[in-house]
Order: sequence, then C-alpha cells, then structure tokens
Amino acid sequence: MRSSLRDLAAGELVVAAVSGGADSLALAAALAHEAPRAGVVAGAVTVDHGLQEGSGERAKEVANAVRALGLDPVLVKTVVVRGPGGPEAAARRARHRALADTQAVAVLLGHTLDDQAETVLLRLARGSGSRSLAGMPARAGVFRRPFLHVRRAQTRAACLALGLVPWEDPHNADPAYARSRVRYDALPALERALGPGVAAALARSADLLRDDADVLDEAAGKARAYLTAPDGGLDVDDLAALAPAIRTRVLRQAAVDAGAPPGTLAKGHVDALDALVTRWCGQGPVSLPGGLVGERRCDRLTFR
Repeated sequence: MRSSLRDLAAGELVVAAVSGGADSLALAAALAHEAPRAGVVAGAVTVDHGLQEGSGERAKEVANAVRALGLDPVLVKTVVVRGPGGPEAAARRARHRALADTQAVAVLLGHTLDDQAETVLLRLARGSGSRSLAGMPARAGVFRRPFLHVRRAQTRAACLALGLVPWEDPHNADPAYARSRVRYDALPALERALGPGVAAALARSADLLRDDADVLDEAAGKARAYLTAPDGGLDVDDLAALAPAIRTRVLRQAAVDAGAPPGTLAKGHVDALDALVTRWCGQGPVSLPGGLVGERRCDRLTFR
C-alpha cells in the first residue's frame, strides 16, 4: 500500500473499493493506516448492485465498517446491472463505471494474486492472446491494485488480526459462475496434479506476458502511425509487409479507435480483417461490434 501511494501529492483523495469481503476490508485497513503517512485523504466506495435481497442494507453496513477504520468520505453507489456478456460482465462494467465516477485521483481495488491466477486461467481456457493472458494490470487509469502479489489467505489473516469480520458473498461459491468453478474446482485440481505454486506461477506468467504485450502494442502503434493514409485508411500493401503479431494489433487498434467496443472485439473479427489484407479474393465487408464495418477498397482498408 505504501508504494502504491508514493507518487501521489499531499491532500489528494484516494478511495478504496470495498465490497465487505476479506480482500477489500484488508485493503481499506491498509489504506487507513498508510494514508496519514503519505499525506493523502483516504476514503472508500461501496457499490450496491441490487442483485441480492438486502443488498442495500449490506452496503450501509460495509460503509459503517470502513468509517470505523477512519476512512472519510465514504460513498455508497447504487447501480443497475444490465447489458451483454452475462451477469458477471454486466456487474463488472456497472461497478467500474460507478467507481470511476468519483473525485478521487486513485481508486484502489483489492484483487489478489489468487484473483490474478483465476483470471489468467479463465482467459487461457477461452483461447485469448497475450494481452488478455497478461491478466489485470497493477495500474490502469485511475485504478490501482496494490495486492496483486498478496495471497487471499493473507488478507483473511489480516482481517482476523484486526478484528474485522468479512462478509462472504454467496455468489463467490456459486458453481453457476465460471470464476467460482475455477476457484473451488480447477485450481485445487491443478495444485493436486502439479504440486503447490500453480497460482503463483500463473501470476508470474501474467507479468511476463504483460511486458511482452506492452512492447508489441508500442510497436504496433508506431507502425499504424506510419502507414495510416491522410483519409484515415490503412495501406494494404504496408499492412501485409508487417509481422503477423504487429499487423493484427494494428488492425485491432484501428477498429477500436473507429468505434468497436474492445470488450466485444474478438479474435475472429480481427482474423476477418486480416483476411482482407493477406487473403484477399474480393470478399465483402466485415461486420464488427458496435455497428462498425471494415472493408477493403482498392489498396485501402477503411472503417465505417
């Protein structure tokens, strides 16, 4: 926590996202302890998703618990969970919008090493690329994750030592959710088959892949700037000359900047765009998420 606050100026507002679970309660306690030393103002936000009976009362209880730790201001935000991608994805989007909508310069999230390992394993099962397998970054915009190298068992031990009573969300143990199956079935099975340390190894792999993905994304950004025509189109011959790992990143970046939602732009979409460049045989436009279309016109790849 101390290193996560080190670059902030005195008097700036930092808030912890607190659900009431052990990870977020330990996060709130660590922030309350370190904020005075860093000179920052420490607050908290708890989000009521409205998905369970009594969620509003529970959010108030969580708010009172973090106030008792000395955090102020403490905000309770109510969200509406809806949209594509299932309830987990919809709840995550709604939560992140609510958390980002504060006056804080930094919003701290309590994701642990175990959460990182689960994320990598889930994405590996979906056949994701290196950027997705890089897992959750320690920093992204206003969001910071100080506990990415802390085990879940450590946050539980911290709560016990501090006399904090975590709330156990029943959704976390519901086998209807993929993350719950990974947490209680898949990872323990891997530990039994391969020995201890699987979670830590997955988290290390995420760190390594993130470094690689950062370099490739930077190279793709430079390549795209070079080969983008004044009308915004991409030169097909220049695209075809790029290494596949760079070219597909250029195509993805261009589609996202043109309006395709990054969360729904899949590998199949990028492959179809790549076929317009490398396997051109007169095929028609490619439909992309967000009502976007990518098409080849003469020697240009354009989006509309």
